[in-house]
Amino acid sequence: MSQSPIPNPVELLQALVRFDTTNPPGNEAACVTYLNGVFKGAGFTTTTLALDEARPNLIARLPGRGEAPPVVWQAHLDVVTTAGQTWRHPPFAAEIADGELWGRGVLDDKGAAAMMTVALLRAKAEGVVPPGDIIFTALADEEAGGAYGAKFLVERHPEQFEGARFAIGEGGGVSIKMAGKKLYFIMLGEKQICSVRLTLRGRAGHGSVPQRGQAMAKLARVLHTLNRRTLPVHITPVARAMITGISDALPFPQNVVLRQLLNPALTDRVLSLLGEKGEQLSAALHNTACPTMVHGGDKINVIPGEIALNLDGRLLPGFAPEDMLRELRALLGDEVALEVTNYEPGPQSADRARYDVLADILRAADPEGSPVPYLVFGVTDARHFARLGIQSYGFIPMQLPDSVISTMHAADERAPVETIEWGAQVLLEMLKRFKG
Repeated sequence: MSQSPIPNPVELLQALVRFDTTNPPGNEAACVTYLNGVFKGAGFTTTTLALDEARPNLIARLPGRGEAPPVVWQAHLDVVTTAGQTWRHPPFAAEIADGELWGRGVLDDKGAAAMMTVALLRAKAEGVVPPGDIIFTALADEEAGGAYGAKFLVERHPEQFEGARFAIGEGGGVSIKMAGKKLYFIMLGEKQICSVRLTLRGRAGHGSVPQRGQAMAKLARVLHTLNRRTLPVHITPVARAMITGISDALPFPQNVVLRQLLNPALTDRVLSLLGEKGEQLSAALHNTACPTMVHGGDKINVIPGEIALNLDGRLLPGFAPEDMLRELRALLGDEVALEVTNYEPGPQSADRARYDVLADILRAADPEGSPVPYLVFGVTDARHFARLGIQSYGFIPMQLPDSVISTMHAADERAPVETIEWGAQVLLEMLKRFKG
């Protein structure tokens, strides 16, 4: 039986983008069915597993030489909403314009799925046998927590990943420019979800008689404090490696200024000088609690006696929920009630020896770029695989202009066509060299 021709990664990505997998509701089934057909057409044995038949996950395995444990390659097929956004090209048309492929999911995370798939298909066609098996996993539901995707697989089907110790996924590999230098961040760790509900109480009353200093006024004070001040500085090992790596790649005097971030007495002052880049780096050096939702009051003429403020809390690696509560109490005082509403432990920082292999692969693929360790400020499916003892590296290689990076989760998400082919080739090289 003849095998299907291998699609090029751009054509495959166009096909994936054209499936509307906006989460919620996700509806990844048609996209998974298509991708499953691509793998089966190339002679792969595949498995589909689902908590909900409309939201399956695909697993395809490329057998290795048995000289190393398996390595998990994971990418998700669900995408965030386009509601309320104005696009220059329809978000699910996957059009190519101005040398770029436009569409929701091109960067997050169907681009990774397409490049990984083509790298695996080419390896099989060329007779490339990696040191250990490659377990490719196309996941549902990453954008809404992973209950139908990685979390489901880890809890219900851990046998699919038996023996694996390391994974490759989103969260790094993309180029950025700083002080005119091209950097490639490689994720070694990520922050942890630690959502907090803050409750403020005061006297209720009739709206016709203003009351000073009650729940609404307390809310204003809390929001003002959270806007002006940060939680304490913490220099974690992965953040130190990240700041050191960036500063080593930058010219004088930027490198000297950046290194001052590692002095806790100067960290916040230096961050304030760095503008938007400082806001990003700040998240790597603090636990954070960002106010996102307010609940209070039922009628226009009733002063509420209680207001709840939801905080999107993120903990640095190595910290626990009690650390978040302690730091918030010290910042906001005792008149607020604090409760952790959701905590999801994050993965341990990944092994630096394997980081060096990934860094060497990037240097060979782009001698002008400098690989740098990276701490992801959000979360990925890495936290779920960590429960099986699998450490993750963020390594989805793409060469992107700064104007494109900012389109992730926003309107006009896109990537240069040429970088999709480049990324697939870099992943093929990694397949040959990365040992589990």
